[in-house]
Amino acid sequence: MNITYDELRQVKHNLPTGSINRIASQLEVDEQTIRNYFGAKKYENGQIVGKHIQPGPSGGIVNLEDSTILELAKKIIAEADAQPVT
Repeated sequence: MNITYDELRQVKHNLPTGSINRIASQLEVDEQTIRNYFGAKKYENGQIVGKHIQPGPSGGIVNLEDSTILELAKKIIAEADAQPVT
């Protein structure tokens, strides 16, 4: 799956508080692995995930070998958007 780096970062910025932990727990991976997926580069505490960035507009094109994390993030954002505001 291809997505621009800016789009990937926007998804991360739209996640509600605690979402990184929720995704990491659900997938049984380190939280830093999830942060690295969304653009962080701290690999000593998290695995390198299957993504490749090609230079280009909007931060470049990111090729994601597995979009599971992205799909979970979008699901969490949709759930948060569906919650009534109190």
